Amino acid sequence: MARPRVVLDANALMLPFQFRVNLDAELARLLGACDVFVPSSVVGELERLAKENRAAKAAFRLAAKYEVYKTTRRGDLGVVSAAKALRATVVTSDAGLLRVLRREGIPRITLRSRSHLVVEG
Repeated sequence: MARPRVVLDANALMLPFQFRVNLDAELARLLGACDVFVPSSVVGELERLAKENRAAKAAFRLAAKYEVYKTTRRGDLGVVSAAKALRATVVTSDAGLLRVLRREGIPRITLRSRSHLVVEG
């Protein structure tokens, strides 16, 4: 059986630096061994934010640890297209993106109580 796939949004990559959440440990707790992807649009967004934001700079470095999924879409559309193509669950706390993911029927993982991740959908 194939391993679960996960797509990380920009704010998901900042969680370890904003709330001290261990992404890898939390994903392993929820899904077991999984393949983690970062859309190229998210890498670009973090690279831009990293010039002014310390958490984004750290998140940009963290993103290098994961496989990059090439997409021509930008922003949230890049995350949604990657999730659809990979049949993956999306990790995000972005309210707007969460609404789109719910509408599209894409499973979500989000931060709860500023301390741990939970699966929705």
